[in-house]
Amino acid sequence: MNDRAFYIAAAVAAVLIIALSTVWPQGEGSRSPAPFGHAVTLPDYYRMVRERNARMAQEAQQKAEQEKRDAALHAEASSASASLSSARAK
Repeated sequence: MNDRAFYIAAAVAAVLIIALSTVWPQGEGSRSPAPFGHAVTLPDYYRMVRERNARMAQEAQQKAEQEKRDAALHAEASSASASLSSARAK
């Protein structure tokens, strides 16, 4: 076989195999991601874990903001009581 014909045929075969690999279903029966298949969806367990982590982060942020407000109110109340007691002492 002529080397020129072999290398051209091998290059065409390689390009065809690469093109086929971009549209062939991936993994254990799941379809290719868009634009060739449907969008990849996470199993319900992973979605649940992601939502739980987001909810816990939001609750921690709200708790930190509440503690900051409580500390500010406590500091304000203690400074008001200190100024009131100093006013009585005069």
